[in-house]
Amino acid sequence: MKRRDFLQMAGMGLGAGLLAQVPLIGNAIPIETPWYTIDVTKKKELADAALNAARSKGATYTDVRIGRYLNQFIITREDKVENIVNTESYGIGIRVIAGGSWGFASTDKMDKDSIAKTAALAVAIAKENARLLTTPVELAPQKGYGEVSWKAPIERNAFDVPVKEKADLLLSVNDAALKGGANYIGSYMFLVNEQKYFASSDGSYIDQDIHRIWPTFQITKIDAATGKFETRNALSAPRGMGYEYLMPRESDKIKGVTTLYRNRYDMLEDARQGAAQVGEKMKAKSVEPGKYDLILDPSHLWLTIHESVGHPTELDRVLGYEANFAGTSFLTLDKWQSKNFNFGSPLVNIVADKTQPGSLGAVGYDDEGVGTQKWDLIKNGVLVNYQTIRDQAHIIGLNHSQGCCYAQGWGDVQFQRMPNVSLQPGAGKLSPAEMIKNVEKGIFIAGDGSFSIDQQRYNFQFGGQLYYEIKNGQIVGMLKDVAYQSNTQEFWNSCKAIADESDYRLGGSFFDGKGQPSQSSAVSHGSSTARFNGVNVINTARKI
Repeated sequence: MKRRDFLQMAGMGLGAGLLAQVPLIGNAIPIETPWYTIDVTKKKELADAALNAARSKGATYTDVRIGRYLNQFIITREDKVENIVNTESYGIGIRVIAGGSWGFASTDKMDKDSIAKTAALAVAIAKENARLLTTPVELAPQKGYGEVSWKAPIERNAFDVPVKEKADLLLSVNDAALKGGANYIGSYMFLVNEQKYFASSDGSYIDQDIHRIWPTFQITKIDAATGKFETRNALSAPRGMGYEYLMPRESDKIKGVTTLYRNRYDMLEDARQGAAQVGEKMKAKSVEPGKYDLILDPSHLWLTIHESVGHPTELDRVLGYEANFAGTSFLTLDKWQSKNFNFGSPLVNIVADKTQPGSLGAVGYDDEGVGTQKWDLIKNGVLVNYQTIRDQAHIIGLNHSQGCCYAQGWGDVQFQRMPNVSLQPGAGKLSPAEMIKNVEKGIFIAGDGSFSIDQQRYNFQFGGQLYYEIKNGQIVGMLKDVAYQSNTQEFWNSCKAIADESDYRLGGSFFDGKGQPSQSSAVSHGSSTARFNGVNVINTARKI
């Protein structure tokens, strides 16, 4: 199915807008197709055909990725199911080094002869690339793992859940919002299953089964008298989980300005709250610009972490490899080499982690067959490391890759992608409510909104979904037209308190774009609620 054909089928309004971001659509398959995996013995035979053919043509290194990618999209609006689409994409990508240079080719013809021809093409491309090479590829050493597997620790496979059950949930969410005063609501569920098989000339044969889910909605309320409207998006986070994500547990409940769950999501409750809150937004006071202490909920802070920490610590961006499309980074190598570059306050500890259960980036092995890891990026406010893959590791003196290689599909070249990047909770016992008690003039922000950040990931502006004014330690009402401006160093140095581990939650992006041709990846960012003092707040409705 071509992308334009899919979008024509995909409903209207926000549904089409969201689906425009979806990568690797693949071919449409019947809605109730039973979920299954391809026999690992068959995948090994196909991988060996590629490895043997590449070696016979002169490759000094080869890796093979066999991928079967399943997607399900359920789109509803008010009392109707607008569309349900299942897609499948299945093929093989072969990457080689020959003559010191990379070559890559792929095919969806999954027979041994076609795969051998594709491997030969990859080698021929590498040899042509080598004619222009100035510096040969230098790979960090990586031992082969032999035959191993990794499966996402899901409790209930969302692809096995009847489509009617999922659609009925979305329609009940819509009904709850409409009964709560909303005029319009669109709700959506996106499911992803990546069945990935990796093999390399290093001696690895790795089979992985990865699951992701994203339930979301947008509520709209209109003032009939003025025609003005307000919206409230879901406060859900996409997660690397099964359908159990939509089965909330009382033990995970976090009661605050809005009730959320630590490891689960109550979509019905969020819709009920959202309908009431969008009504409050209609009557909210427009913010007075000035300096405020900000209390940022994890449902909001994840995006600020993503843009101001995740992207600037990508080593390929630091080295200028992304400059033409996505920009560079202010975190240049000289700052890391100084060993004392002040990124943030001493409270700020930020880690990269590809192993975190339930996160979007959690896998056992990356797309170079490297076992995933956890490491420090910012330690006590100081820049200490970056994100690397095998052909970058030597640049910063590492003798191993950090396992950050990923491709969105079998037909795409794998390259450096962001791991989960998260702010660590505060060491002392502290709740968001206790944090708010100490604020004289502040704003509590929940949910992600519009944002802007410069090409070096330094100067930025962020909005959100919900804004509450804090006066003398108490929330006194809702605000609107809020955005805050800062630069990365100034912002993270203004961090004066972080709630403890009991408040820690994951946010994230299903569709983080990067590269040319552009690819999308899914990544999570965790934090507890955090306080930032003296941040500049603007009124987005006022003309400058």
